[in-house]
Amino acid sequence: MTITVRMATDDDVAAIIDVGHRTWPATYEPFTGPEYVADGLARWWSAEAIRRGITRTVVAEDPTGAIVGMASYAPNDDILILWKLYVVPEAQGTGAGSALIRKVITDASGRYRAVHLEYLDGNNHAAEFYARNGFTYLKRETDPDGGPDSIWLARPDS
Repeated sequence: MTITVRMATDDDVAAIIDVGHRTWPATYEPFTGPEYVADGLARWWSAEAIRRGITRTVVAEDPTGAIVGMASYAPNDDILILWKLYVVPEAQGTGAGSALIRKVITDASGRYRAVHLEYLDGNNHAAEFYARNGFTYLKRETDPDGGPDSIWLARPDS
């Protein structure tokens, strides 16, 4: 399957929200429960939240033009933080996630000292994916609300 990655536009907001609603339950409910998922979807996948970061979001399209994944990021001094990277369940394994992360890393190269990201402890699929893409352990943060710890990873500029 050929995946195309491009910058998101305002016209993509609904499709990006759909990615969140299709990925979060399958990804997080098994180890966080439905309340965590509902709160996260309301907080980070609303139209307002997506529009705030649209200029720092890339999307992955399948050959039909359907958006099957997204990644959003933001600079923090000389570090680029990858805040979200999600691929809908039926498109996982197609190269969409790898294409998204390559785009973010390529765009950060020469501009930022490193790319940092976090994933929730218990999300073993994410841990394996990021390790395959050159990310290494940076630190662990405890969730003040009692949720799973955040595991921070780094990938130096290469």
